[in-house]
Amino acid sequence: MSAHHATIGEWYRMRGGELFEVVAIDDEDGTIEIQYFDGTLEEMDVEDWQTEASAGDIQKAEAPEDWSGSVDIAPEDERNNGSGLEEERRLNAGRLEGLDLFE
Repeated sequence: MSAHHATIGEWYRMRGGELFEVVAIDDEDGTIEIQYFDGTLEEMDVEDWQTEASAGDIQKAEAPEDWSGSVDIAPEDERNNGSGLEEERRLNAGRLEGLDLFE
C-alpha cells in the first residue's frame, strides 16, 4: 500500500528503512517534516515525497506498539500519568523552607 499524500500523525516506512511519523506539513515551503522512532527529525520536499510514494518507496505502516521511543517518556512517568506531580512539587517546595534569599 503506497502513500501518495502525507498525513500528519500517520506512520510510514521507507522501503527497507526505519519507521517514521509525519509531524508537520508546510504548504508554503512545500516541505514535510518527519520524525523517526528514535526522535530524529528530518525534512523532505513534497515533490520528493510524491515521487518516492509513486515508486512504492514510501509505505504506510502501523504505529509502533511502544510509541514512547520518540517522545522521551520514562516508563514510570507513563504509569504515574502525572498523579505524583503535586507530591513532587510539595516536596521540592519544602526544601526551600528556611532559605533567606536576602541574606
